[in-house]
Amino acid sequence: MKACLRLTSLALLAFAFTGPAAAQKSGGTLRVYHRDNPPSASILEEATVSVNMPFMPIFNNLVMFDPAKSHESADTIVPDMASSWSWDPTNTKLTFKLHEGVKWHDGKPFTAKDVQCTWNMLIGKGEAADFRKNPRQIWYFNLEDVTTNGDNEVTFHLKTPQPSFLLLLASGYSPIYPCHVPQNVMRTRPIGTGPFKFVEFKRGDSIRLVRNPDYFKKGRPYLDGIDIKIIENRSTRILAFTTGEFDLTFPTDVSAPLMKDMKAQAPKAVCEFKSTGVSINLIVNRGSPPFDNADIRKAMSLALDRKTFNTILNEGTGTIGGAMLPAPSGEWSMPQDRLEKLAGYGPDIEKNRTEARKLMEGLGYGPSKTLKVKVATRNIPIYRDPAVLLIDQLKKIYIDGELENVDTPQWYTKIGKKEYQVGLNLTGIAVDDPDSNLVENYTCKSARNYTEYCNPEVDKLIFQQSGETDRNKRKEIVWDVERLLVEDAARPIIEYDSGGTCWQPYVKGFTMHENSIYNNTRFEDVWLDK
Repeated sequence: MKACLRLTSLALLAFAFTGPAAAQKSGGTLRVYHRDNPPSASILEEATVSVNMPFMPIFNNLVMFDPAKSHESADTIVPDMASSWSWDPTNTKLTFKLHEGVKWHDGKPFTAKDVQCTWNMLIGKGEAADFRKNPRQIWYFNLEDVTTNGDNEVTFHLKTPQPSFLLLLASGYSPIYPCHVPQNVMRTRPIGTGPFKFVEFKRGDSIRLVRNPDYFKKGRPYLDGIDIKIIENRSTRILAFTTGEFDLTFPTDVSAPLMKDMKAQAPKAVCEFKSTGVSINLIVNRGSPPFDNADIRKAMSLALDRKTFNTILNEGTGTIGGAMLPAPSGEWSMPQDRLEKLAGYGPDIEKNRTEARKLMEGLGYGPSKTLKVKVATRNIPIYRDPAVLLIDQLKKIYIDGELENVDTPQWYTKIGKKEYQVGLNLTGIAVDDPDSNLVENYTCKSARNYTEYCNPEVDKLIFQQSGETDRNKRKEIVWDVERLLVEDAARPIIEYDSGGTCWQPYVKGFTMHENSIYNNTRFEDVWLDK
């Protein structure tokens, strides 16, 4: 039955690639604004949607989340560079059949070797000496080898069964790179197989892409190109959209307070407001005294008034939860009755802060002796605004914070090297699955474990849930992990953000996703009805 459904879905998808575009119109350039300066053009080396959004159209994955489906899950995965896939009886070998005759943008042929090279590089088996950063290497802890069978078949060999593995491959963070192109080129002039080809990247100014006439999905893309303008001032860029200078806003860039202005000034615009899949969180450098003291970290966690953050930043449209994305968007959300029992999540904020002040007083701090600290954050509004609120709330427990703004190209390098004491960070869920979120952010050896939190018990549970094939049992393990993370003040989650995306009424074929902002900016199905 499953095989029949798979063949049917592939047949329908093939028709979608080659069949008549009934109402779609070809031509035109999509004009999008960008919120800040991307650190580079290399998706595999970076950890921000500021890179995925403009450069995802250049690449293909083996599989992808259906861009037309708002909610991403295992059920919405569709073929991309792979024409089909299958598991062996042990569920440890995943084989992909690849589309034939595909070319890289420089005219070189795409083969299974490119897939093998990409993942060898990601798991540390490659010879790419200039692959500088590998933020998601830990995703592939269970990947033992990648083998090829001719030019059009590749097999991933896992150590043990892993239900989430296909979801990781569907992420916008999982593009296939060309074997023959050095990484220094991929950072500045990327080459892919995708629907759009790179033209130029003027730092601090603009990014320009043009239609790939040789794209293997016949009839795609509809657009002639994509022009992306970098505008760091939020008010300026939103005003430019309302006056018709842009066709599409940066995904989820429109905050709840600004959405009213947007609807008043651009009443014909199509706007959707959804969860971003991005948590606002407190990061503390555990190796930097006095923050190596567990009582200080616990006190900071207890000081948080999550409801106030949500009210001021999102007018109550955000969601509050643990490490995993909360309901209704999140598939792994901890039940509310369990959540409210976690330290700091109860409704009595003053009780929590009284406990926090006692902890601080036990360490010698008080009204006449406060702890002075710099609170680092990325220098864009969605980071700065909550950082200001955090500083205000920390004053309630004798901590005086000074805001330290860090530009995007330096931000992830700074916190990755632990060159901070306290920080306000935003962490996006690339895939709504524990193997993306928990493995990436909380395990001892992960490059993106910015607080250097390490608990062997938590590590054991995180990797245990990864191999659990019973989904309900897996959820129970995940919720145990979340409880321990709160008890350890590993990376206190303040809230999950919400945001609006707007597009002009003539923009067709774009769907805003609700549980991740990293996977739906390929733009190959977008067209302009004008």
